[in-house]
Amino acid sequence: MKNKQEGFVKEIPKKSENISEWYTSVILKGELADYSPVRGCMVIRPYGYAVWENIQDYLNRRFKETGHKNGYFPMFIPESFLKKEAEHVEGFAPQVALVTKGGGENLTEPLVVRPTSESIICSMYAKWIRSYRDLPVLINQWCSVVRWEKTTRLFLRSAEFLWQEGHTVHRTPEEAEEETEKMLEVYREFAEDFLALPVLTGKKTDGEKFAGADHTYTIEALMPDGQALQSGTSHNLGSHFAKAFDIKFLDKDNVEKYPYQTSWGVSTRIIGAIIMTHGDDRGLAFPPKVAPVQVVIVPIFYGQKEAVLEKAAEIKRVLSEKFRVELDDRDEYKPGWKFNEWEMKGVPLRLEIGPKDIEKNQVVASSRIEEGKIQIPVDNLSESVEKLLDDIQNKFYARAKTFFDSHIFEASSREEIKEHIKAGRKGFYKTAWCGSEECAEKTAEETSTTSRCIERRETAGGLCAGCGKAAYKYLYFGRAY
Repeated sequence: MKNKQEGFVKEIPKKSENISEWYTSVILKGELADYSPVRGCMVIRPYGYAVWENIQDYLNRRFKETGHKNGYFPMFIPESFLKKEAEHVEGFAPQVALVTKGGGENLTEPLVVRPTSESIICSMYAKWIRSYRDLPVLINQWCSVVRWEKTTRLFLRSAEFLWQEGHTVHRTPEEAEEETEKMLEVYREFAEDFLALPVLTGKKTDGEKFAGADHTYTIEALMPDGQALQSGTSHNLGSHFAKAFDIKFLDKDNVEKYPYQTSWGVSTRIIGAIIMTHGDDRGLAFPPKVAPVQVVIVPIFYGQKEAVLEKAAEIKRVLSEKFRVELDDRDEYKPGWKFNEWEMKGVPLRLEIGPKDIEKNQVVASSRIEEGKIQIPVDNLSESVEKLLDDIQNKFYARAKTFFDSHIFEASSREEIKEHIKAGRKGFYKTAWCGSEECAEKTAEETSTTSRCIERRETAGGLCAGCGKAAYKYLYFGRAY
């Protein structure tokens, strides 16, 4: 058993030496997901799907607090619908999957397998919206989408993935912009407060915005290898789709007008961000709020199995009222093996209990994020565990934020971005920017990066890092997944 226990974690490559192999290994070993027989698709296993369910629970609550309701629209979209908005179809054309046969017969019109739902949803909004009294429309749906990616990676990029997509309709452009920024803030809070994932928030340049949008806002996470990961987006669609699908309403002044729309979404890609940001050489590490299992109880029998199991089961009953708890009462593995396994699976808090602990009316607690053990009285255990989990959550964020902040590098020119890259300083490159799309594209091309987002709040002074003209905003560049 000793050799087996020692080998358990050794099967995981070191994150610091090969993050790509480490990433795939911890997903497979941690039973989050597996490869599907269909190229580019993945199977999400129950332990991984529990992460998605926790994300759904949080976001559903926040969406409903902000007035949104869930609906569902078909996954099949007539090809002609997608073609109604020229910029939109051009943006998705390389990734579209088509159904041309059904029931053994050729279809009169090919059906697009949903890459995103603006077109099918707009066709319904055109039927439902007649008056200003019908606005705003605030609908979200949870579904899967298909984008025929050439290069795929578990969670980060797959041909089919799960997401939520909100689609709203508003009477005025000001209301649409307010909605767009409101949902960006929901995503920022979700990433930082729930996932312990620090992010940049800002607007995409026109060259990087969503196809068919007036403008796009984004949250950008930073992975341990210094690459950016777009983790959620909120789009102000203006009236483009309304005009393409003839969505009109009679306004208060008795004039027929086009409404203004938004769309916004987060996908299972963000699970990849959680894995890479928080995991370590010992395996997965989940912040308590999103963890599939928040507390694992490992009984240590020492010849008193029945009494220890009885007490452990009682503790589980008490803690399960507030937390996601697992009692590992398997006979076939020794405690050391169980410690390794649950540590590798990223459970934030482990409680051990044996005969001596029962005598002392205590449990022994270990945090996933730091070394050492502490004794906790069984009396008021729920309150003690809650404080411990809050502390662990905060430490997850603090650790990630320290890395994040230390990997934002200021650059006054394109050459300075290149110098940062050459010196191995990977991360975000913060530059003063004149506002020219051509300038941003040239900087990205010359430095082999992409523009990630425009700083929302802070106004830049001085000269643009790209062209040397007067700057007005800060623009972040980086290499990305």
